[in-house]
Amino acid sequence: MNEPIDQLPGGPEAAPAPPPAKHGWLNFAIDFGPLLVFFLAYKLSSGGEGAFAATTAAIKGTLAFMVAIVIAMGVSKWKLGKISPMLWMSSILVIGFGALTIWFHDERFIVMKPTIIYAAFAVLLLGGYWFKKPMLKYLLQSALEGLTERGWLLLSRNWGLFFATLGIANHVMYEMIQAKQMSFDFWLTIKVWGVTALSFLFTLAQLPVMLRNGLAVPEDADKQA
Repeated sequence: MNEPIDQLPGGPEAAPAPPPAKHGWLNFAIDFGPLLVFFLAYKLSSGGEGAFAATTAAIKGTLAFMVAIVIAMGVSKWKLGKISPMLWMSSILVIGFGALTIWFHDERFIVMKPTIIYAAFAVLLLGGYWFKKPMLKYLLQSALEGLTERGWLLLSRNWGLFFATLGIANHVMYEMIQAKQMSFDFWLTIKVWGVTALSFLFTLAQLPVMLRNGLAVPEDADKQA
């Protein structure tokens, strides 16, 4: 019996799977949502006056932060199919230092904590750069298509210096708070909104580095250009 003329030799082929969605907004929500939860929980809880009231509100915010980052991990696994090493590391730091924050119940530790975290990231990234290991690549598992090993090394160095700068700045603010030259509320506003804005701007500033080191430009952008 003759085969139908419209049937391809070798049998039908499976249709190609659609490309995975980038989920840009979801990645942003997973990264910054828990921080926003902390800020809102703190603001809603800070009804009293004095250091004790501020510390108590910060403790409540920390508890909300810990719960929010566990939820973020679940959403990442459910919607993106994975939990990046960076999110794992951030979650361990948040939960670990959050537990210490609750245990010590001390405003000084709350302010000092980011300095320790920033220093840890700076040492990790700059140490990797020194030994020619692009640690940012392993932490992010990011799909920066075409980015060369040199590009990843430069990004690791730049972000390491950025975290080192944040750590120094946070320590200066810690000393100012101890000297009564800055309020805890003002520090927290800088921590949540200022650092987030700086991180976004710093990310944009790294685009030329990535483009010079092999980052693939989407076809749509090429056509528009």
